[in-house]
Amino acid sequence: MTAQDFVLESYNSNIEKGKVKWSSPSNIALIKYWGKREQQIPENPSISFTLSNCKTITEVTYTKKKTGDFSFNVIFEGKENEAFKPKIQTFFERVEAYVPFLRDYHFTIETSNTFPHSSGIASSASGMSALALCMMSIEEKLTAYEDVISTEQSDEKSQNYFNQKASFLARLGSGSACRSIEGELVVWGQNESTESSDLYGIRFSGEVHSNFKKYQDTILLVDKGEKQVSSTVGHQLMHGHPFAKERFKQAHHNLGKLKAVFASGDLDNFVKIVESEALTLHAMMMTSMPYFILMKPNTLEIINRIWTYRKTNNSHVCFTLDAGANVHVLYPENEKESVLRFIKNELADYCQNKQYITDYVGKGAQFMKN
Repeated sequence: MTAQDFVLESYNSNIEKGKVKWSSPSNIALIKYWGKREQQIPENPSISFTLSNCKTITEVTYTKKKTGDFSFNVIFEGKENEAFKPKIQTFFERVEAYVPFLRDYHFTIETSNTFPHSSGIASSASGMSALALCMMSIEEKLTAYEDVISTEQSDEKSQNYFNQKASFLARLGSGSACRSIEGELVVWGQNESTESSDLYGIRFSGEVHSNFKKYQDTILLVDKGEKQVSSTVGHQLMHGHPFAKERFKQAHHNLGKLKAVFASGDLDNFVKIVESEALTLHAMMMTSMPYFILMKPNTLEIINRIWTYRKTNNSHVCFTLDAGANVHVLYPENEKESVLRFIKNELADYCQNKQYITDYVGKGAQFMKN
């Protein structure tokens, strides 16, 4: 598929109003996306676990108006929220060519998270993917895909197009959001190891060993404040970074290795690759100009305790990090009871107010009936 394939050529502009609702999860990257070109195109491939409990629920009500400027209001967790409007305005500007009905309607966007906002969980991924899915459901109502997919083609082909375009649109709102449409593993970024695209996320098509089914992710909320540096700024710091080219090559190499790990069920090498990727992400921030240290003292304490626990208990628990201080603790389902006990007894003290969120790998976004 190319970007041109997602351009909506015609639609039924006589529909006066309607309402759609989606739930879309966050995701946690195992191979990290860090660095992008124009139009939210990644400099390197990434692969992520789609989460289950950490999600955004978004309902969009649309009402016909005279064509003109974009018109929308945002209600976040029951209250009008002006702070979100600039990002949605930018999103609308980026995707208008693909969903031209945006100027024909006023949209009321009601959204909420199942996790604390600005908690270090990728709320932009779940939020922008949920909004993109709502826009696709509106497109579906306005077109019934008569101008996009012929009636002779299968429902599966129709669903594939829906998911691909939703991911494509979500990417233009937040890069990592394109990995939240489906599950359990999603690849984004062209590479030689897997079926992939720079334009949208694709469900990982390789073999996945039973060791990785229902994989667990407990998010330790070390620092729930606003990020020290935004992801957008962080990605920009890769331009001219002295180690950028080697980092991009490393991501391609690690994705190939991880594909083999998923097939074999090799948990030892899974741990090595995932932790190395997390630390490399932070190393790139520490060696950029300007430079940032995103970890907190408690982040390092947690990492060291995970390493000690793993060695002492012959465990396969490991950590990964996003561009912040919070820690995602990853472990196979058969270790759930013992690792959760370890987190409660040893790691919770290093979290703000002892807060952490238990989650696991999920199937992707869900349409919700109003």
